[in-house]
Amino acid sequence: MDTSILKNIPYSVLDLATVLDGHTAADTFKASLEIAQQSERLGYKRYWFAEHHNMAGVASSATSVLIGFIAGGTSTIRVGSGGIMLPNHSPLIVAEQFGTLASLYPNRIDLGLGRAPGTDQVTAIAIRGENFQAVHNFPRDIDRLHQYFSADNAKSSVRAIPGEGLDIPIWVLGSSTDSARLAAEKGLPYAFASHFAPTYFEQAIAIYRNNFKPSKFLSEPYVMACVNVVAADTDAAAERLSSSVKRMFLGVITGRREMLKPAVDNFDAQWDNLERDAVEQMLFYSFIGSKETIAANLKSFVAKHGVNEVMSTSHIYDHQAKLHSNRLFAEVFDV
Repeated sequence: MDTSILKNIPYSVLDLATVLDGHTAADTFKASLEIAQQSERLGYKRYWFAEHHNMAGVASSATSVLIGFIAGGTSTIRVGSGGIMLPNHSPLIVAEQFGTLASLYPNRIDLGLGRAPGTDQVTAIAIRGENFQAVHNFPRDIDRLHQYFSADNAKSSVRAIPGEGLDIPIWVLGSSTDSARLAAEKGLPYAFASHFAPTYFEQAIAIYRNNFKPSKFLSEPYVMACVNVVAADTDAAAERLSSSVKRMFLGVITGRREMLKPAVDNFDAQWDNLERDAVEQMLFYSFIGSKETIAANLKSFVAKHGVNEVMSTSHIYDHQAKLHSNRLFAEVFDV
């Protein structure tokens, strides 16, 4: 295997603004800013937030507000959404919000779009109201966003001010083959949520590449894979730290969602075999271990799937351990 395969691969961060047990959302935002500033120094390309609602342990509901906060505290790293759940919003409002961000922080703002509600069905109804079926408008709403951002929209009766005429890259996010076909049809970059939905990853990126239509936005396919990362000085230390993210995913499959808990020494006592198998399936694309272990596994991953960019998400309770993990992961690419 080419040992330099990671040399030209951009690496980025997805932040869910995870709230730690015993802490507050305000604590989370302060920690996110520190991690973003460190990521900028370490050469990470992007720092994205994901829109979620009605989750005690996730504080990224006002996604565009957090993007502005992080962009204002950094100077070069791209900041964006991974993603904005477009059916939750009017395309015009999204265009205005991201137009404002791009005006404040030129050439640094990304707009990643998803179609899921980012929450449970009851909360989705509360968000979308009579527009609950807006998910079916997702392809058309992407076109509307492009129109609002276009300088040609200046003569329209509905304009995005600010936003009009600005270069704001739009990404399609997904966890299924439907999103892959949409991204290919529109000639847009594609970010796959392999950090929690690995089942269709290989099939989706193949469909995307095979059906990609060059556009004025992108001349050839561009795939970004989001993966879980827990790095430490030793494999054993990383495994212990990973008990926090395993417990978080256990909460997802059992419906017992909670704030992120501290690491424990023996997590096997916390679940049965069926629960373990379900969590491990969701965490299939996870890189847990020492820098050397992660480097070897990541090289195999990139060689097999040919991804253009890797985005890491790290659910680590201890803030200093999370900063250390972020540093070690960046060093994997410094070959």
